[in-house]
Order: sequence, then structure tokens, then C-alpha cells
Amino acid sequence: MRARIFQPPKTAMQSGWAKTQDWALEFIPSHGRVADPLMGWSGGGDTQTQVKLSFDTREEAIAYADRAGLQYEVELPQTRRIKPKSYSDNFKYGRIENWTH
Repeated sequence: MRARIFQPPKTAMQSGWAKTQDWALEFIPSHGRVADPLMGWSGGGDTQTQVKLSFDTREEAIAYADRAGLQYEVELPQTRRIKPKSYSDNFKYGRIENWTH
């Protein structure tokens, strides 16, 4: 079995960074999903894709994968770039962006 170890990103429905510090281990599907001939729903016979494990640190997730004998890929999180902003910059003389109002 192949697994993927990553830090989940924040959802679009939240503005804070809660639940993004943990590390997750998900199994990579061994084969693609197929459409059910009767209902048309997509599905597959691989039930491991439903399993999602969470760990406090990346090292714990890697240690678990090693103990279980899993092949794994570690995806490092992207660094967050914060651009400093000021409300007064909206009104300053010589601003580069167009005024939208």
C-alpha cells in the first residue's frame, strides 16, 4: 500500500488556522474509481481510501508508516507569505493599482 503524509490546508469555510497544525496520513488509491452501472455513482472496491489518520508531528506519521510497512510520500507544506497591508495605502498618492470605487 502507498500512503501520503501531509499537513492539511485550511478549508475555504474558515478564516483561522485551526486544525492545520496536525499531520495526516491518507492511502493512495491502488486503482481508479468506476461508475456503478445501475445508479451511475462513482465508487471503487478499495476501502483503504476511506481511512485518514492524524498525527501531532510528521515524525510520528513517518514512524507509523515504517512500523506498518507502508510506502509513503511526504508532502511538505507551502510557506505562508504575509504581505503587510495598511488601510491608508488604499488612499495614498501614486498608488499602483486602480481605484475600484
